[in-house]
Amino acid sequence: MKSNLYLELTDRTKQIFKTVVESYLETGSPSGSETVLKKTGLDISSASVRNILSNLQKEGLLFSPHTSAGRVPTEKGMRFFVDGLLEFGRISKSEKENIEQLSSSKSKSYQEVLDEASRAISGLSNYAGIVIAPKYQKNLKHLEFIRLNQTQVMSILAYENGEIENRIIEDRGRFTNSQLLQTSNYLSDKFKNKNINEIKKIIEDEITNTRSSLEQISRKLVEKGIVEIEPKINNPYIFLHGQSKLLKDEIISKDLDEIRQLFDEIENKTTFIDILENAGKAKGVQIFIGSKNFLFKHSGLSMVMAPYKNREQKIVGAIGVVGPTRLNYSKIVPLVDYTSKVIGKVVK
Repeated sequence: MKSNLYLELTDRTKQIFKTVVESYLETGSPSGSETVLKKTGLDISSASVRNILSNLQKEGLLFSPHTSAGRVPTEKGMRFFVDGLLEFGRISKSEKENIEQLSSSKSKSYQEVLDEASRAISGLSNYAGIVIAPKYQKNLKHLEFIRLNQTQVMSILAYENGEIENRIIEDRGRFTNSQLLQTSNYLSDKFKNKNINEIKKIIEDEITNTRSSLEQISRKLVEKGIVEIEPKINNPYIFLHGQSKLLKDEIISKDLDEIRQLFDEIENKTTFIDILENAGKAKGVQIFIGSKNFLFKHSGLSMVMAPYKNREQKIVGAIGVVGPTRLNYSKIVPLVDYTSKVIGKVVK
């Protein structure tokens, strides 16, 4: 939704503002009245352009980084541009082919696809590529209950990606080996290719309405062996490539300590609940600019992020690009959007 300020600006003022921003995104340099006149081809005087630039500065959309008359967009100005004036480019055929390779091999694991997606989007954007997915979305391949001793049973959950989780259940010798075997076979068949959230829903909907002794045993073992396992949203998969590319930007590279802190946070996975929650609320690509970014407060950084969905159209993660505030948004937004859709065709 466009702001009141957007509606108040004249077409000429919007054109001049857009020219200043696009020039900054391209060169990183301020634009003065002569530069703006040359690029817009407007039939007005330099004094009129200077007056418009001055008014845009009063609105907080532009500022002068030096004593010269040249201006660059503020964070508010970049947000204004992205929300109301940004025109998206098209993805080239070669870029599409590069992204579509992510879905070319059926033998790739979930993690391999996400890792390659992060690497691909970093290469195409020339900045840092990041993919986040909560671990609890992985699908179950096999479920088994085995007796450890007279009082304890172990639940073994094997996932499609090769991971295995174990849990000790105190049953005081209540279930026989035969019952454990029957229950394991029954539940493995029932829960195969489903993730923990889906399993919990099935339990709530079906197994709680117990009819047979097998279902009663299943319910008790499942509640202790699966339902009590908390989703590992605090420890998601994080795939990150291209961190060094950020340091090429002059504005960002001045604050190396903040950059290191950002990537320490990413590696330590301390702030990604926010990303996943924001991705879950988003209808499409989101752009977070500078210090308004919920992930990091570095004024020179921005993030373009999109959720991706599985085959059931449930949001299961997010993919994006981290770069300077003067990102080439018109190129990167459609890249992120297209990559999120391709990943969605691959993940289960």
